[in-house]
Amino acid sequence: MSVETFVPSTKLITLSDSAIKHFESKLKDKPGQLIRLSTRVSGCTGYAYELDFADSAKDGDEIVEISPTLRVAVSEDAAELVRSTEIDYVTEGVNGIIKYNNPNVVDECGCGESFNVG
Repeated sequence: MSVETFVPSTKLITLSDSAIKHFESKLKDKPGQLIRLSTRVSGCTGYAYELDFADSAKDGDEIVEISPTLRVAVSEDAAELVRSTEIDYVTEGVNGIIKYNNPNVVDECGCGESFNVG
């Protein structure tokens, strides 16, 4: 019987310093939880990003170790759509907003709800 060695990804996605601080602060009272990134079919262009807090990854998720206290699980069906994406957290006025800098996007809807990749 062979034992598979789990090797966390460090290349699938990245987070900006401000996004790391934002998510670490959200998880500070939730030890063991992680962020889960997935996509869903949505909007007029194709896909929408979904970020959730989760107790564990789902089967097939790829785990990205961001820091000692922050892990992101990327759903298997979203991995190719978000490969090389940087997740950023920016303040616009009084609101904090998650931004996705995805080099794979070839088209986005005008409202920013959905995207498509080439």
